[in-house]
Amino acid sequence: MAGEGEQTKKGKHKGKHDKPKPWDEDPNIDRWKIEKFDPSWNEGGMLEVSSFSTLFPAYLEKKLSEVWPSVKSALKEHGILGELNLNEGTMTVSTTMKTRDPYIIIKARDLIRLLSRSVPAPAAIQILDDEKQCDIIKISSLVRNKEKFVKRRQLLNGPNNSTLQALEILTGCYIVVHGNTVAAMGSFKGLKQIRRIVEDCMQNKMHPVHHIKILMIKKELEKDPDYANENWDRFLPKFKKNTVKRKKVKCKEKKPYTPFPPPPQPSKVDLLLESGEYFLSNEKKLEKKWQEKQDKQSEKTAENKRKRDAAFVPPEEQTVKVSEAATDKSEVAAMAESVKRKAMEFSKMKSAGNVNLESYIASPGEQPLKKKKKSKRSIAEE
Repeated sequence: MAGEGEQTKKGKHKGKHDKPKPWDEDPNIDRWKIEKFDPSWNEGGMLEVSSFSTLFPAYLEKKLSEVWPSVKSALKEHGILGELNLNEGTMTVSTTMKTRDPYIIIKARDLIRLLSRSVPAPAAIQILDDEKQCDIIKISSLVRNKEKFVKRRQLLNGPNNSTLQALEILTGCYIVVHGNTVAAMGSFKGLKQIRRIVEDCMQNKMHPVHHIKILMIKKELEKDPDYANENWDRFLPKFKKNTVKRKKVKCKEKKPYTPFPPPPQPSKVDLLLESGEYFLSNEKKLEKKWQEKQDKQSEKTAENKRKRDAAFVPPEEQTVKVSEAATDKSEVAAMAESVKRKAMEFSKMKSAGNVNLESYIASPGEQPLKKKKKSKRSIAEE
């Protein structure tokens, strides 16, 4: 058992120098902290000269020539030599004998890259600090259509640069949207967030405003220690992408492939040869053209005359049809008159005393006589 314990202890470390150090488990040590460079760490200086150069656009010549003295003095403090060549349109930085920090040349390279992308000099000089990093995001290759590119780039700025200012506050980065690139300066965490937001916006995956809402919620959750070790997905909003229905493009039917080229179209001379006009004399050609013109003119005059005569053609008379409602009204009126007539006859007979009630009472076996309906023709005659 003791031998097995010794084997397990030996299996933890690969080499003889890979032993536990007393500062590995020290909670007071912050391993993410970037310590400021001390020149005493590199008293001998640099062995070789390192240099970087970058081009800048012609419209920045005046601006760079004005701010270059301040840039040069900032580089001189760190032992870096800066040169501005207006003839070639280049900025160059290189190490000197006074350079002690080996990484400062990379910072100087980032400085001239930011200046060439229209970042103001006071903001760009801050990149020389150890805590500041930069990231230049190329956005021109993310969108092919120029109109879409301009609209999506405008989404990053927002109305009156409000979206850009909100992103700067939430991420703690300095952002400049210019041309085909987005330049950002800040911490590694903030630069990572900015890159994701910019790429999602240019690829039309998520609007920057949605990212701002998510960052605000995360910032509030960071303040509460109860949610430090929990999953925040249930607190974050989920945005659905609203796709606009586009018009369906009518695709043309592909013709069957044939290795042979299409037959050549006949020329004007070929058409004249087929019709026989090629061999006619000039007089006959002119006569034929004149005859065709006369035929077209006669057709046109006949069509115009037909249109003029159509205005004088009388419209067809509409025949008045007797409606069923009118016939019903006439039948009711006839029945009313017959009732009145019978009432008068009955009153006369009653006054004379010759009233025979049996004639008005139907016998039990007899069926009542049906009244004949008057025909439409007799109604019309009345």
